[in-house]
Amino acid sequence: MEAIKTKDTNCVYAEDQDEYLSLPVHKSNDGIVTSCWKLSLRERIKILLFGKLYLQMLTFNNPLQPVRLDVCNPVDTPDKGGE
Repeated sequence: MEAIKTKDTNCVYAEDQDEYLSLPVHKSNDGIVTSCWKLSLRERIKILLFGKLYLQMLTFNNPLQPVRLDVCNPVDTPDKGGE
């Protein structure tokens, strides 16, 4: 799985930090950050067969931030709520 740039990308986190992979995102004025991830064929097959996707976050023992996984681009359709 790889984070990819899209037409909406306007910011890249950790671009110059060797210890992390860079994360291209769309960052809106209200603080919502949206990233897009491309799955390999093998990953797509595993999701199709098993229906599981894991999310791992580094909190560094700070409070957990709200997150959401979606299959629709919320930047293009923010009022749809992922439908």
